[in-house]
Amino acid sequence: MTLALDPVVRTTVPATLNTRVPLVTGETVEYANLDHAASAPCLAAVRDAVDEFLPWYASVHRGAGFASQVSTKVYERARDALRRFVDARSSDAVIFTRNTTDSLNLLARAVPRHTSVVLFDTEHHAALLPWRGPNVRRIATPRTRLAAVSAVDSALAECPEGPRLVVLTGASNVTGELLPVREIAAVARKHGARIALDGAQLAPHRRISLRELDVDYVAVSGHKLYAPFGAGALVGRADWLRAAAPYLAGGGATKNVTEGGVVWHSGEERHEAGSPNTVGVYALGVACEQLSAGWSAVTAHEEELLGRLRRGLAAVPGLSELRLFDDDGDRVGTVSFVVEGYEPGWLAAVLSAEYGIGVRDGAFCAHIATRRLTGGQAALRVSLGLGTTAEHVDRLALALRQITARGARWTYGKPEGRWAPAPDPRAVPSFLR
Repeated sequence: MTLALDPVVRTTVPATLNTRVPLVTGETVEYANLDHAASAPCLAAVRDAVDEFLPWYASVHRGAGFASQVSTKVYERARDALRRFVDARSSDAVIFTRNTTDSLNLLARAVPRHTSVVLFDTEHHAALLPWRGPNVRRIATPRTRLAAVSAVDSALAECPEGPRLVVLTGASNVTGELLPVREIAAVARKHGARIALDGAQLAPHRRISLRELDVDYVAVSGHKLYAPFGAGALVGRADWLRAAAPYLAGGGATKNVTEGGVVWHSGEERHEAGSPNTVGVYALGVACEQLSAGWSAVTAHEEELLGRLRRGLAAVPGLSELRLFDDDGDRVGTVSFVVEGYEPGWLAAVLSAEYGIGVRDGAFCAHIATRRLTGGQAALRVSLGLGTTAEHVDRLALALRQITARGARWTYGKPEGRWAPAPDPRAVPSFLR
């Protein structure tokens, strides 16, 4: 199947749809990229926009040349695109970063002293690890969404007087399940707390509205949003960010430097020291505009394929799907599972070498969540996106059934600590030779 979007939304993903990969058997097949949750390929519209912009690329904000003026407009318009993409308030700051991890570390540096932070222990490491100290309360994620809301309520009630912040993932990068963001936000408001949303896995799949969700901050990554050029963003309330020390000290963040000291910018530039990644920021803005123009088609495409995927996986002997919650709820196109008797790393290697399928194995930078759900093991993760087709999904389900029925057709070893074909006759692309 192909994704049927409005013609203005160009969604071809050449990195998956047009790429053939070699198999150990000597054949080549179209690459089935089922690892979008790690990094999504580049939209054709984003690639073309970057190619069009590159001749005009120059320094931003301080250049008098015409190309610098063009680049500055590109950079600032991308800020507006991000604000629209997450339906931010007009007073919210949009700070460009490298990715979600960078954004949440910036926010962790900007919160007022003695802020109480509440979060679930199954968060991705980007949301889990920046928060340290005695005022951080990690909650063991309950087995139902309703209990999750109650757990946040109880944790906030136990916090001392002062600023409070709930850090919450929009969609689990392990299971794809959506967290009850709106309900938790309502509880947080009751206790005078702010909410920071890790939107890395939610933003490529669902429209985000800071206003409708009543969320204060959201962090996103370009490489999850089909703009893999090294830019991300933190969008949210400006007061804590204005009052905090600059995230990095350097040019661009300064209004004036004298022998006696420094006067820092008070706006977004305060946390954007150094020459920015203008190309990456532009790519991110274009990707956000493309997705915003076709959300209904994006979600319909994903929901159809997710149902197909889960039905196919259910037919694989010994396969157990991971889930955080016992109650059913909305989810994005990410599924993790284990297959009894098979090491996930070995399965991933066989799927790649013999079937041309890319999946993720391990603990997905969410070690606590994955190991709790598997009983201490690694897992396999399949994640869908705009480049996914019905054939990709069906090929995976068939491959898993064949592997569990008859085993691999090749030999595998761990020459560098990871499973790989031994020997591996596949030739690398010419640009690597």
